Amino acid sequence: MARILLAEDDYSLRGFLKRALERAGHDVIDCENGDDAIDALEVHDFDLLLTDIVMPGADGIEVARTASARDPAMKIMFISGFAAVALTAAQASPQAKVLAKPVHLKDLVDEVDRMIAA
Repeated sequence: MARILLAEDDYSLRGFLKRALERAGHDVIDCENGDDAIDALEVHDFDLLLTDIVMPGADGIEVARTASARDPAMKIMFISGFAAVALTAAQASPQAKVLAKPVHLKDLVDEVDRMIAA
């Protein structure tokens, strides 16, 4: 079981992702924007950051940079519906995984499990 920080501004999608990850046995703390995610990084330790890239407040790239600075071993996965933004995220955090929206919940959970196991 991993502790996951989920940052996603879309309420419905955030709920679906959280439930799928919890059903897979993970402990998930979810945030509706990047600023709240950065605050959560100051309070909790996480194994993985799963973040949208385009969000109100701090964007996902800024959240990932903060997460990496606090814990270089933390795994990072971006999800985005914008190809150009996803490319920027991949360049900013080459060790991170980038998934394109829409993403099937099973595929996302499988990828999270692979990243945690690595």
